[in-house]
Amino acid sequence: MIEMVSNNNLNEILPLIKSYQKFYKVAPIADEVNRNFFSQFNEDSSSGCQFLYRKEDKVVAFATVYFTFNSNVASKVAILNDLYVLSNCRGQQIGRQLIEYCREFALSKGAVRLQWVTAPDNLVAQKLYDSLDAKRSEWAFYVY
Repeated sequence: MIEMVSNNNLNEILPLIKSYQKFYKVAPIADEVNRNFFSQFNEDSSSGCQFLYRKEDKVVAFATVYFTFNSNVASKVAILNDLYVLSNCRGQQIGRQLIEYCREFALSKGAVRLQWVTAPDNLVAQKLYDSLDAKRSEWAFYVY
């Protein structure tokens, strides 16, 4: 079951956020920094929203959508910035459900598309993304 993250359930996804950051070798990781940062993304925020996936009363996945604009399409776009599913729950369509939910959410907020990037060696995620009706970009991604 997919739920919008709010102050009522934010603490339930903080351990998953920490695992996600460890996966991408982020350092340092600080729970209080995460709590403060992610608490700003909710149904009332124009910047973005976070969603969790609950299976048998346990939070097993989350996704974060941010909004920005793209000059090439002269429109608002949504960035699927985070998608994380606990390793023991992968392959159960949870990631796919979250992506589809985020896409519908983004469209309902006026975005013309949902876009994302992943690490070149994250082959598990790429397998999911390649199975969607999504186009793989040829753009190079830079960080400065």
